[in-house]
Amino acid sequence: MKIEVRDLRFSYPGGVEALCGVCLTVEAGELVAIVGQNGSGKTTLVKHWNGLLKPTAGEVIVGGWNTADHSVAQLAARVGYIFQNPDEQLFCATVCGEVAFGPQNLGFDEVEVDQQVKSALAMTGLGGLEQTNPYDLSTSRRKMVAVASVLAMNTPVIVFDEPTTGQDHVTIERIREIVQRLHGEGKTVIAITHDIDFCVENFERVIVMGNGRVLLDGEAGEVLTQEAVLASTAVDPPQLIRLGLRLGFNQPVRNVDEFIAAYQRWKSRR
Repeated sequence: MKIEVRDLRFSYPGGVEALCGVCLTVEAGELVAIVGQNGSGKTTLVKHWNGLLKPTAGEVIVGGWNTADHSVAQLAARVGYIFQNPDEQLFCATVCGEVAFGPQNLGFDEVEVDQQVKSALAMTGLGGLEQTNPYDLSTSRRKMVAVASVLAMNTPVIVFDEPTTGQDHVTIERIREIVQRLHGEGKTVIAITHDIDFCVENFERVIVMGNGRVLLDGEAGEVLTQEAVLASTAVDPPQLIRLGLRLGFNQPVRNVDEFIAAYQRWKSRR
């Protein structure tokens, strides 16, 4: 599902302008990470996509719908949003009830709800915890409940807000697998993140924001070599890209395999 942002401006009460004429397009099925320092406008931008915020000026079009003309409930069928803090999202007494709530409210029939809940629980490793209160679980498990509650809605667009913050290695690997599976299903996956290594390893396109504007937008490896622009919004390039730049590699490297291959080529030229 295509997302179009046209000269988007947004000011919070009090007059602080958080978005200053943002223009961009996200095509259906893209893997996009949005990075930048706190206050750069990342979350404010994405909350316009599911109607949690409405433009002060400009337009946001999601799948042909102008978000200004549709409610949050309507847009919830198109854009699933996973909050950074799961405790801001969870409210049901059981894991099963939490995960079922979304598809039930989207009007899925009983069979569809059951299928979506089982699939979401399997993807997030929560099988066997259906009757557990989410607040009896660890922070990492509660994060997975929040993820499952959105996956069960089967939206064409899924937004992860800081998916790896405070998570252990096992949970981060599970999130990585979920992102890749959703991408394989043709869904659009967006991540707002400060985890730049997770970003470059799992997302094809990176949007860099600063002071409410898009500073860079393009292929992940290329964008994350722009050290001067990244520094202006307190983002450091991934470690492997920085090392490759210092060694004089001809192209950016996004993971260990790419680094080894580039290093071998670099060594053969010396």
